[in-house]
Parts: sequence; C-alpha cells; structure tokens
Amino acid sequence: MSTQLLYHTDSYQNRFNARVTAIDSTNRQIELDQTAFYPGGGGQPYDTGFLVSEDRRLSVTRTQKLGDRIVHWIGGKDLLPEIGSSVEGIIDWEHRYALMRTHTAMHILCGVVFRDYGAQVTGGDMEPLNGRMDFEFENLSKEFIQIIEQSINAEVEAARPVRVSILPRAEAFEIPDLIRTKINLLPEGIEFVRVVDIQGLDLQADGGTHVRNTSEVGKLRIADYKSKGKINKRIYVELSSSL
Repeated sequence: MSTQLLYHTDSYQNRFNARVTAIDSTNRQIELDQTAFYPGGGGQPYDTGFLVSEDRRLSVTRTQKLGDRIVHWIGGKDLLPEIGSSVEGIIDWEHRYALMRTHTAMHILCGVVFRDYGAQVTGGDMEPLNGRMDFEFENLSKEFIQIIEQSINAEVEAARPVRVSILPRAEAFEIPDLIRTKINLLPEGIEFVRVVDIQGLDLQADGGTHVRNTSEVGKLRIADYKSKGKINKRIYVELSSSL
C-alpha cells in the first residue's frame, strides 16, 4: 500500500496521526497510510523522531523510501503496534528544521551560480547546517568565492518566498532549466513532478523539505572550496546555528 507523503505539501508539519498498514517484526519496521517523516534522498538525510502508540513512545531511528512506500525503522525492544491501529508521529523538529534551512541554502547557491555563471550541478550532499555542491567550473579563486558568498547572502536578505507545487510531468518539463543537475535523476515512471520555486531566483524539480522564505536560512558562509577535476569544483557552505 502506498504512503501519503505529508511532507510534500507541508514541510512544517511535525506531528501527524496515521494508521499502521504493515509491520515487519523481525526488522522492526512499520509502514503507515501517511507520514510526515522525510525518508532521505537528493542529498538530504532522513528524519528521525517518535511514533506514539497507546502508552508506548517508539523511537524512529531511520526512514526509507521503497517504491511508493515509506518504511519507519523502530529502535528499542518495545512491542510494536498492530496493523490497523492508530499512532501519532512526532518529528525531531530541531533536526528537521536545520535540514530545511540547509536544503534551501543549497538551492540558493545553485540558483545564484546558475543565474550568474550558467554552471550546472554535478553533485551535492548535506548535513544539518552545512553542505557542499559540485559545479562545472574550470577555475575558482578566493576572490570569486567571496563574490558568490556576497551574492547568496543577498538572496537570504531579499526574503524571497519559497513555493511548492506538484505538476503533471508534461507541464513541469515545459519549464526551462527545470533540471539543474548534469544528469537528469528524475525516473521515467513519475507522472507528477514536485517543483520548488524560490521566487525570482530558482525553480527546480525537488522532493525535499524547505523553509517558506529565504530569510529563514540565516547568514551563510562559504567555508571552503576544492577542485575535484578539470571542470568540477566543490563549494562548501555553512549556516549560522541561530537566526
């Protein structure tokens, strides 16, 4: 049974009610009819938190996407709920919000680099409050990095709204430069495409969680940069722990 993805329409939903649809007692895995837990993907780590079942508070140590289902890995040794029972999900909000800020920061960086220099993304990864992106640059210098840092912080200060929409695949692919990565990672079988729009800066197909406004990202610092090949350069970004 497919899982309804609550995080696709509301990244700020950190509590939700759901019904248990499947259980794997051996591996301590639970599936729900709907979930706000992000399962990881696109460089963004998965969410953790808890499932509350009657008087039991079950630790969600990992979430994973398997096809159109989301699997919740349960820590500890407490008895798992039965299929058909109701549970309340609680997201580790501090962890989730840090990832939301970081993911939007990566889109700001990507948007600035593509807008100003036309460079495509060749890879990326992130953790709470820091991340890196690889671009098709032949050369980077300290002075060039300083210009990029000033530009990405200007986009934070511009307080641009971040909007999410889900479009039919054909309509989505009419948007110029929807896919900013060097390789199109969007599977052929996907009929609807989730699009994240940092209005006036960046518009991309994306499945992760984001803040509502670039001002929530906070001050950005380019911590380092490295050459990973002739035309592949890596930029490391750090976010302030407080807004």
